[in-house]
Amino acid sequence: THGAISRAIKHLEDQLGVQLFERATRSVRLTPVGEPYAVAVREALDQLALATQTATSRHSGSTLNVSTSDGFAGKWLVPRLYRFHRAHGDIDVRVSTTGRLTNFRGDGIDVAIRYGGGHYHGLTSEFLTGEEVFPVCSPKLLEGPHPLKRPEDLRYHTLIRDGYRIDWAAWLASAGIEGVDPNSGLTFDSATFAVESAVQGEGVVLGRTMLVSADLATGRLVRPFDHALKAVSSFYLVYPPEAIRQRKVKAFRDWLFSEIGPG
Repeated sequence: THGAISRAIKHLEDQLGVQLFERATRSVRLTPVGEPYAVAVREALDQLALATQTATSRHSGSTLNVSTSDGFAGKWLVPRLYRFHRAHGDIDVRVSTTGRLTNFRGDGIDVAIRYGGGHYHGLTSEFLTGEEVFPVCSPKLLEGPHPLKRPEDLRYHTLIRDGYRIDWAAWLASAGIEGVDPNSGLTFDSATFAVESAVQGEGVVLGRTMLVSADLATGRLVRPFDHALKAVSSFYLVYPPEAIRQRKVKAFRDWLFSEIGPG
């Protein structure tokens, strides 16, 4: 209760002989003494939690909680996870998908794979790979009354969008193409759905290297033309600095880099 918390704080202040909080009618804030003390206590508690987690999982299996986007999970990570499990059978992997920045402690996340600029305050951020953006489609669209042979042929086909920051307007402008409406067609809030729509022959989507590489390799998708844009963002492995001391995090990190290969 609020009363119990207030009494605990008062007891701590009496023990320390200093005032940690400034109390107003409707608010409470840390004093100049309380602010650095809170930071130190939080770090100590984090270290204690990490030590406890490491001690309890050292001689038994453990669970690794990974956060990433639905597109990266569905089109790249999940199809490869069997290889990690084969090498580290005692580590269970749980993948959660979200587009927002992870609250590692609050959400119980060990590592995150994020798409962005790589600047995450207070966290370790390791570059995984950059990528390009280019149109992809089903091989079926290379045939028919309006086969895709040149970028100008896009005017006869449905454009598929997934909300990515490099959109059709940017790609068409960079290719010098006019007469194609970049805002027409199908829109999905999921990269996975957008790519699958293209696989089914419903239109042309702007593919990103990591998200369409498998479908290109199997022939489910093709690149009708070569023009590509360099993506403004990259993939990063993100985690709290102290997390790398955990065997499960180190194992996943090393495996991830081995899968991606030299970039």
